[in-house]
Amino acid sequence: MSEKKLPHPMDLQNKQIVVVGLGRSGVATARFLVNQGARVTVTDRAPAETLKAPAAALKGMGVQLKLGRHDALDFETADLVVLSPGVPHTLPMLEPAWAKGTPVIGEMELAAGYITESILAVTGTNGKTTTTELVGNMLRKSGKNVFVGGNIGTPLIAYADGAHARADVVVAEVSSFQLDTIINFRPDTAVMLNITDDHLDRYPTFSAYADSKWRIFENQLPSDVAVLNAMDATVAAMINHRPPSACRKLYSEGAVVNGARILKDKILLIDAGRQTGSFTLDKSGLIGPHNRENTAAACLAAREQGASDAGIQQAIDESQGLSHRLETVGRVGGVRFVNDSKATNVDAVNRALMCFDNPVILIMGGQNKKGDFTQLKAQVRRRVKTLVVMGEAKDEIVTALAGDPEKGILEAGSMQEAVEKAFGAAVDGEIVLLSPACASFDMFDNYAQRGNRFREIVERLG
Repeated sequence: MSEKKLPHPMDLQNKQIVVVGLGRSGVATARFLVNQGARVTVTDRAPAETLKAPAAALKGMGVQLKLGRHDALDFETADLVVLSPGVPHTLPMLEPAWAKGTPVIGEMELAAGYITESILAVTGTNGKTTTTELVGNMLRKSGKNVFVGGNIGTPLIAYADGAHARADVVVAEVSSFQLDTIINFRPDTAVMLNITDDHLDRYPTFSAYADSKWRIFENQLPSDVAVLNAMDATVAAMINHRPPSACRKLYSEGAVVNGARILKDKILLIDAGRQTGSFTLDKSGLIGPHNRENTAAACLAAREQGASDAGIQQAIDESQGLSHRLETVGRVGGVRFVNDSKATNVDAVNRALMCFDNPVILIMGGQNKKGDFTQLKAQVRRRVKTLVVMGEAKDEIVTALAGDPEKGILEAGSMQEAVEKAFGAAVDGEIVLLSPACASFDMFDNYAQRGNRFREIVERLG
């Protein structure tokens, strides 16, 4: 990656800029650049017929579209290349830009240069969306004007473009893919929830993935704040070996000097060894020990951005699970059906299983992201009565977990068959849980479509 530093904000007038990827982020980026007076080319390898809607959104704006291909000349002549989050920064097509010293950045990096408000950024393998939304609500309940977006909802570049009302605080969910392409991005408050196996189909090693996540602290100053999960093994190790320069606030079930102490029914905020706040969890709709961790992180981060104790508590009391994240989608007889389609990695499934005391019939499978399914053996042995597997990874799952479910493993060729077999294996009081540990792209467009299909089938069962 180029070491060339970018002036912030950049002078984009008449600059030749290539945007790679015509998704939601790419469209918003192109619109922003045109508004800044840049000459914009958007390129996407997907065929034109599949990109009609986003292409239409740019009609009449003077944007040059290169669809179904990438042209090397575009990258050789560009003054700047902006990647959408789903586009790997290691693609060979970018070599002409690297060789010339042309900056190659992501949409988030571009946006951050034009945002003057305080930025609170949340990353981690699991729990990002839940925590980001909870922080945003804590700040709103405290009377703050808040923008919530980034890797969820609205891209940051749309906020930078003036498409939304000005906020007191910008709260952003941040992915490793976005962090791969930062140069100057610096959140005032950065939250690291956890780092576990994920996206190993994109990163060469787990260490490379962890390093990408850790970049959220790269540009922070001692006056900034880093909120860190001291209970996560990888995070704890990286704190010791690569401590952030920012002021560190740790959260844990054990004693902390600065940060938050997690108890079963409350969160205690600690500053220099003294309790400075206490929040109860008895009304929270976020279930499971992992959500107590997410809530502790949110309390610390929101407090740093000026949230009141009353606003924090109100947001906790009103918190509910998000769609496709341990979402109860129906009950048929005495059997409860839970949609956790967002659980696209092994650790997310482990965390989901820990939330249930009753026997679970677990539906897993999809497109493997090189996760290690053997890491599920202990929880499957303890909590899963029957395992139903589907999708490309079903044979790998069977090999990894053979003999661990009490009542064995069933195979299914579709979501319909998977739900029917799971329901047939369940009795009153048990849970049918869709928690795939895999990406959805072998059978569905995305995890939401997969979860919605699960819901539709359950509704027809009833």
